[in-house]
Amino acid sequence: MNAKSLLLVAASVAAFAGAARADDITVDPSKFEGTRTRAEVQAEAAKVSATRSTEPAGSRVIAAPKSSTINVQALRAETVQAVRAGQIPHGEINHF
Repeated sequence: MNAKSLLLVAASVAAFAGAARADDITVDPSKFEGTRTRAEVQAEAAKVSATRSTEPAGSRVIAAPKSSTINVQALRAETVQAVRAGQIPHGEINHF
């Protein structure tokens, strides 16, 4: 019974697959009419290329950070005190 239903589904899929082909569509480019002239389109294309950045997005490198005057040991001690006082959560549970 299961094999019959599977065969029926496969046959229906094969039958409908041939009906939805995109290469059956023919387009005649001479039937399209634009409202702008060729010179207008070329002027717009020149303006876009002149204002476009050639730098890929995200390719800039940020400036190196300024050297800090904070003492590493003092910062660690302050962090330990804040954790012990409950000001900074740690572990699996976040109570904020």
